[in-house]
Amino acid sequence: MNSVTPAEAPSSGEADPFAQLREAFAGRTALLLEDDPALAAHVAERLAEAGFERVDTFDAGEAALAAATATPYDVLILDRHTRGLDGLETLRRLRAGAGPSSDAPALMLTALGSERQKVEGLLGGADDYLAKPVGAEELLARLAAQLRRSARRARPAGADIVNGPFRLSPGARTLKLEVGDEARPIDLSPLEFAIVCELMSARGQPVTKTMLWDRCWVEWKFLPDNFVNIIDARISALRRRLKEQAPELGEDLHPLIVSARSQSLVFRDLSAREG
Repeated sequence: MNSVTPAEAPSSGEADPFAQLREAFAGRTALLLEDDPALAAHVAERLAEAGFERVDTFDAGEAALAAATATPYDVLILDRHTRGLDGLETLRRLRAGAGPSSDAPALMLTALGSERQKVEGLLGGADDYLAKPVGAEELLARLAAQLRRSARRARPAGADIVNGPFRLSPGARTLKLEVGDEARPIDLSPLEFAIVCELMSARGQPVTKTMLWDRCWVEWKFLPDNFVNIIDARISALRRRLKEQAPELGEDLHPLIVSARSQSLVFRDLSAREG
């Protein structure tokens, strides 16, 4: 059985944010270290369908390390259990070098999913860590997030994010609605601000609920069985809160936070609706 399952199609008339990822993935290259041939082929196929220009697959760490030392890749996807060098040691050696992919975003995709193993992976140089099995929806959303973060390294830290009439200031931790000459603050709790920050930072790209949990519910040290229900309840309340404080946007733009496929969320792109 494949450990990466196909993403579900959207269930509403909204434009599919996952289809829009083709633009973000266009021209991108990925290195995939996976010693299960069927799974490697399946993941490579999903990435190609999503828009990646090239996916180079390797079944041994030594070969992957040699390729990444000589070739620039936009993203690395590494299993921990592989022939020869495992994915974690491969990444450690790559990070210690000065090759063209030494700073490339790296995502661990592995069956080793305990809290200790995840910490090992992140401390070993990974930027994200996913335990198999995982759906294509989750994988693609996380790869898009890593590419966004890589692009932001060249931007000023804490720069404002503007989406239509909304201006998000991560450094000041404020969200303002700018209508005409008026700039009105939107009152949000710290958790609500963290959620809005993650969603607006994605700039119309999907964010999965697992990603939201990891980045916003930071006080939790584990993933509870009912985490989706907890997130859904909070998102419902946040939608009402935004509607109450931004009524001038009109009914057609609310809710501002919409669902994308089965387990992802998007903050509406309002940039094209101004004026």
